[in-house]
Amino acid sequence: MNEASHAHALTVKNLSVCYRSGWRQQPVTAVDDVSFEIAAGETVGLVGESGSGKSTIVKAVLGLESPSAGKITLNDRDITHTSVRQRRAMVGELRAVFQDPFSSLSPFQTVGQTVTEPLRRQQVSAGRARELAADAVTSVGLHEDALGRYPHQFSGGQRQRIALARALVSDPDVIVMDEPVSALDLSTQAQVLNLLAELRDRRRHAILFVAHDLGVVRFLCQRVIVLYRGMVMESGTAADVTARPKHPYSIALTAAAPVPRPGEQGRRRAVRRAVTVRASAGTVQASDSSEQGSAGCPFAPRCPDASEVCRAQRPLARQLEGRVVACHHAH
Repeated sequence: MNEASHAHALTVKNLSVCYRSGWRQQPVTAVDDVSFEIAAGETVGLVGESGSGKSTIVKAVLGLESPSAGKITLNDRDITHTSVRQRRAMVGELRAVFQDPFSSLSPFQTVGQTVTEPLRRQQVSAGRARELAADAVTSVGLHEDALGRYPHQFSGGQRQRIALARALVSDPDVIVMDEPVSALDLSTQAQVLNLLAELRDRRRHAILFVAHDLGVVRFLCQRVIVLYRGMVMESGTAADVTARPKHPYSIALTAAAPVPRPGEQGRRRAVRRAVTVRASAGTVQASDSSEQGSAGCPFAPRCPDASEVCRAQRPLARQLEGRVVACHHAH
């Protein structure tokens, strides 16, 4: 990895992504004015339910979606609108690991061919590429003889380790991970998470980690960003946001996360039930959310604490007990 002469390995500033679809006259905003930074050796988690904009942010960072506004910088270099050719030149700086390792690994290539692919793009010699690939697969807990085998010969957890080895082989500055452990069983998930934490601390990678499981985020991430309908509702340290959330949406997410303690699970269930009942009993119907636009808080139709100011005025992000919260009533 390059020496960390940069304050942040990855910076996303005021990012917005809009889509136009079919008969719609107005664009649909998938990501709305999102900003964050990730330093070397740091993992930042993006959390939120389906449709919150997590994967769209990932696609924008990887160059798979074109931002409508904002700026993305990698090691202080603007990559917001880089071409495919320019992206290929960054293969040693920015890599990705996706949710389904089987679909991201070619069944017609050996593990060795798959893992050395980024090195071939960097014109690394065959002998040196073989050495680096062997180091990469052993660093993720696989034997070197895995290089001569095919993806179907491995379990799901092992395939995800192969995908991770492919991301690590070029020693990138930034790794983007989109739900990398959600398809794994709990024991395999724990093994992969421990491996990720160890490799991050040892190699000082900056990691953008997308997940819906707050337990996973709390374990791996130092900071967390909570998204709802493309907007940042709350951000701060993982300990603060997951243990003492301030935004009503963060509270609802935390209440929905399962825990192994029956008493605590019962308390969370009661909180979740209270949020749901109060939200459905409010004066704003769920169907109003599509018409709300940017005038007010996007969570107002579901929020138990929503008032007229919430429906009329978008809350500004403000500092509150060590984290940033976009809510009129959070205290």
